[in-house]
This record gives sequence, C-alpha cells and structure tokens, in this order.
Amino acid sequence: MQPVRHRARGFTIAEILTALIVITVLVALAVPMWRTHQLRVHRVDGRAALISAQTAQDQFFGSHARYAGSAEVSAPAPAGLGLAPVSEHGFYRIEVSTSADGLAYVATARATGAQGQSSDARCVEMSLDQNGRRRAIDADGADRSADCWR
Repeated sequence: MQPVRHRARGFTIAEILTALIVITVLVALAVPMWRTHQLRVHRVDGRAALISAQTAQDQFFGSHARYAGSAEVSAPAPAGLGLAPVSEHGFYRIEVSTSADGLAYVATARATGAQGQSSDARCVEMSLDQNGRRRAIDADGADRSADCWR
C-alpha cells in the first residue's frame, strides 16, 4: 500500500507573482488611457464657455452695434457680457479680445491647473471668433482644431 499524499491547498508563489505582473501591466496601460480620456472630457468645459461667450457677444452686439471689450466681459448684462473669467468647472481661463473698432473679437480658452488640465498638451488653447471660426493649438503651436473641437 502506498502512502496517500495530500496536496497543499492555496496558491504557489509563482501563481501569485504571475497575477501581480498581469495586474501591474493592466494598470500601466489603463492609467494613461484614463488620464487622456479625462483631459478630453474636460475640454467640453472650455468649448461650452467659448460658445457662451459667443452667445453673449452676439446679444451685446445686437444692443450696442459693437462687441464687448475685455473690460466689459465680467460686467453684468446689458452693460457687459456677465461672464466669469473661468469656465463653469474651472478647467479653462476665458479671455476676450476685441478689435479697435469693436467689430471683431476672439474669445480664447486657456487650460488652467485645475485637476491637471494644464498638462493637456494637445489642446493648450482654444478660440472662437465673431464669424464662428473655431481654432485650437497644442503646446508646440501646431493647429489642433479638428482634435480639440470635436
């Protein structure tokens, strides 16, 4: 009669290490993808702020036959646009520059440090002008309008 061998229950060290390696690889891939996704989602805040600025400028132009200057951006309507200097969620700083004759403007959204949005090198600055032209540039100054405005 042969002695009965009882196999120890549980996991071997090799199985545990294999599982840890798999988890580490998955986390290493998932975290950067999640961060990129977050940055893209936060761009909506900047785009919405620019569209709000465009709407406010159109209303101001209808009343005053000129666009509001930078000094009138935060003044309450009808004397100004009534806009905050940052977007609703604080991811972008909003600036409006107007031509000398008041017949043209460019509203610009620049990423702030809120929740690391300033690390968004693809869409550092987005802008919208009186004709509805949407532009965006990356950290190197290259045109990224198609990426940032979708």
